[in-house]
Amino acid sequence: MKLRALIVDDESPARKELRYLLKPFSEIQIVGEADNALEALELISNLEYSVVFLDIDMPGLQGIELAKQLQERGNSPAIIFITAHEEFAVEAFSVNAFDYLLKPINPKRLEQSLLKIIAFYASLTSHESPPVELSPNVLPTATSVRPLEVIPVEHRGKTILLRPEEIIYFYTDKDNVFAKIQKESYLARFTLRELESRLNSNLFFRTHRCYLVNIQRMRELIPYFNGTYTVVVDDHGKSEIPVSRTQARKLKEILGL
Repeated sequence: MKLRALIVDDESPARKELRYLLKPFSEIQIVGEADNALEALELISNLEYSVVFLDIDMPGLQGIELAKQLQERGNSPAIIFITAHEEFAVEAFSVNAFDYLLKPINPKRLEQSLLKIIAFYASLTSHESPPVELSPNVLPTATSVRPLEVIPVEHRGKTILLRPEEIIYFYTDKDNVFAKIQKESYLARFTLRELESRLNSNLFFRTHRCYLVNIQRMRELIPYFNGTYTVVVDDHGKSEIPVSRTQARKLKEILGL
């Protein structure tokens, strides 16, 4: 997977430094540079970019204004602001910025941001295609499927029975489904679709094609970009769970937002 990237900064040394820092990341393909926001807008109009590394304080059109224009167009690339001005952070995230990095760039902080954006696009490619719907004649009926009062999971050759309220979220990894509690993940013998249909819908919500989350264990809802969100849950590692654009609207209704 190659993510097309555009660097926008009015200072040539800053663009060169960022190019150098991005070299180790083969997934990021720098295909354009601009020294002002208007030039960047023209480039983005002619080529689809996955990510734009955007300075804020530039002559003419400011970086924040460019991000607003891109957001209004829809299908905006991910915006990672890179700036020497920390005071614009709140405004930057109001336009769904993917991240906000301060100059001089901390290589470790940049790496964290890049790994997140690479993982995000990988999840869209792998999991966001519409699920295949079962035809009506093979859908289980209310009388043929019993609600799950306990969930059998595998651990070190044993079958353990977990109560639904113990489970913070379910997730898929390749062809397997796992149940996550505080520090451990256990292999489950159901598909996410089966779990979704047999667990209490007031307790578990399908945030994403690959995640089924215990609503009571949600602790924070963070805007991402392009209408998506991240849910932070209260497991040991404060895991961040993606919420797809479609499911974000449903979750906000459930939460009364």
